[in-house]
Parts: sequence; structure tokens; C-alpha cells
Amino acid sequence: MPGPTSGHLVGLQRLVAGDLDTFTSQLWGRYPLLSRAEDLTRGFEDLLGPDAVDELVSQRGLRTPFMRVAKDGTTLGDRAFTAPGGTGAGVADQVSDGKLVALVADGATMVLQGLHRIWPPIIEFAQQLSADLGHPVQVNAYVTPPASRGFDDHYDVHDVFVLQVEGQKRWSIHPPVHESPLRDQPWTDHRAAVQQAAGTESTIDAVLRPGDVLYLPRGTLHAATALGQISTHLTVGVHTWTRFTLATQLVAEAVSRLGSDAEVRASLRLGVSVGDAAAIGDDVELVRDRLLKALADVSAADVAAGLVGPVRDAQRAAPVGPLAQLRAARDLHDQDLLRLRAHLDASIAETADGSELRSRAGTLRLEDSEADVVHRLLAGDATPVEQIGHDLATRLLAAAVLVPSQP
Repeated sequence: MPGPTSGHLVGLQRLVAGDLDTFTSQLWGRYPLLSRAEDLTRGFEDLLGPDAVDELVSQRGLRTPFMRVAKDGTTLGDRAFTAPGGTGAGVADQVSDGKLVALVADGATMVLQGLHRIWPPIIEFAQQLSADLGHPVQVNAYVTPPASRGFDDHYDVHDVFVLQVEGQKRWSIHPPVHESPLRDQPWTDHRAAVQQAAGTESTIDAVLRPGDVLYLPRGTLHAATALGQISTHLTVGVHTWTRFTLATQLVAEAVSRLGSDAEVRASLRLGVSVGDAAAIGDDVELVRDRLLKALADVSAADVAAGLVGPVRDAQRAAPVGPLAQLRAARDLHDQDLLRLRAHLDASIAETADGSELRSRAGTLRLEDSEADVVHRLLAGDATPVEQIGHDLATRLLAAAVLVPSQP
């Protein structure tokens, strides 16, 4: 399979020791990999340290579902760790720092969820990593007291990079009981097999220390126990696009085309019993024949076009400040440099009504003269306002497509 060869995969290089092409061709989606801190470029304190955890749970008005709490394999109810926030903040699902102190002291694990949405260093890291991988990612943090286990042996339905930030945690890894599970195939569907496999000798039994990274393909059984001090690790969940994704889109496109076939649209006979195989057999064969022909006519380009929307929806563009954008649009000068907003996934589409700029910021109609300029902007280079045109630059700033280029 093709893999990354560029030296600019900054996010992935932080997580994988050794040659990235070897990781891609031999390990990705297949086998676990333990990378030690001394073999990696840097640690992870810049992403989330203990002070950041305290700030998030005590000063940011964090609400469910951005927090879970678990103990001995059981997820606690929200009321165990939430409470209203007082006057002007009476909603009851706010994280209670006081309750968390008692729970963590009693051995409970805090799970901070969706950090790729709420914590700036992780937002930037997650977006870069997703761009490197070509797959969307999410980031959670697990804060576990000494000698405690938050969750029993299980598998995830997404690939995982475990980034040890603080403390130490012992990980026990076993091979999959259900290889490459899909999103709707959780470990609870194979609970007995998971429990049986967990009782066998592990393939990896290792202690993760600060700066270490453990990669686990989806389906890999794992459990972890904190050792002599509080352990904090980040879990980067990679929601991989799969061949099943392609199959789903391929079939959806073919079925959509069947809508133009009058014979397929025809009503079944009066009095038919659709639960009787004999009664619908001939009709099923007609539909099967037409469906197979439709499938054969769907090209890879058709499938790719159908996935553009889901790909854009799966991730967000880089953050922009609304007030900063408005100030930039108000104070534009000809020599000001503007650039494309990062991770925008922008492209120009030709429609019956003209050109459209489509991106994670939305859809923007373009005049023919503007389309040529925007094509150049999509290359990513910082461009002076005088080369863009004041009116177009103002529109693209207001649409959160362009941002001021920082020195």
C-alpha cells in the first residue's frame, strides 16, 4: 500500500519510532508498536500536563459529554461527578471539581473527552496528525490514580495511539478476537471471547513511562493499570476510512442510479406478500440484475466524489477568531498578506450556475474572474491583498476562507 514518504509528517513523527514507510507498509492496521521516549523526537507535556487537567475540570465550566468517570471497569453515572454551577450557571451537567477530588482519591479514573475540540495545543496537534494520516482523529485523556484500573480488557473500534504523559502504566495486550471491527461491532458483541482471550498469555506486557507511545490497531485487546503514582495518558483515536467505507458508498451510488429505472420503480403486484421468498423471487432477480449492472457502471471517481462531503464533515478547519477576522477585513491594506485557512479542504466546483468554492467553511459563489484568483490561493502561498483584489479579499475573510498570514 502507498505510504508516507515526506519528511514533513510532523504529527506522525512524534508518535512512531523508526522508519515511517516501514510503519505504514508492515504495521499500520495490523500489529501493535511500542515506541520508547528515547527513540522519539520529544515528550507530550506541551499537549496536556497536570496543571492543564486541573484547569479544565475546575475553571473551564466543562460539561458532559466532555468528561466521563470510571472505576473498576464500570462507567459512573453523570450525577456522581456533576453539579450546577451556581447563579447564572445552573445547568446540572457541569463537572464538579469537589466531587472529582473524592472520586479520584477513591480510585476512579477521569476521562477527558473531545480534547481535540476544547484544548488549543491538542487541537493543533490533532489537526496536523489527521492531515498526516489521511484519517480523522479524536483525542481523550485518561487520568488514573495509583494501582487503579479504569476499564477491563476490551478492544476499540478505531486505531489508537497511547501517549504516556505523566506517571507509569502497565499495559497488557492480546491479539484480536474479531479482526478490524467496524464502528457497529463493539467488543461487547464478543464479550465471552474477549474474557477468554484476556486470560491467556499477553503478546505485549509493558510499562509505559512519560514520552512512550503505544500503537494499537482497532480490535487489539488491551487493559492498563496505573502503578505507583497518578498516571495521565492521551489516547488518540484514529477513525479509519476502510474498504467497507468504499463499499458503502459504491452501493449507495448504484442504488441511487436505480431510481432512474422505471422497472425498478414499479409497484409489486396487488396482494403480494413481501415476506414470502417465492412471491418476490422474480422481482428480486430483476433488481439484482439491474443492481449489478449499476455497480459495474460506478467508477472510482464517482465513489471519491460521494465521499468528499463525509471527509469534510469528519474534521474541522483550523480555528479562526471572529473578531480578528472582522478587524482584518476592516483594516485591509494592499500589502497585507493573506493565506488559506489551514485544514480547510477547499476546492472549486463548476456548476450550471458558475463556479463555487466548497470547503469546511461552507460554499461560496465565485465570479469567473474570481475563480482564477482563488485557484492560485488554493496552492497555499501567502498572497498580498493587491493581487487578490480588495473586494474578494474582504469576502474571503468574512467567509473564514482566508486568514492573515503571520510573520
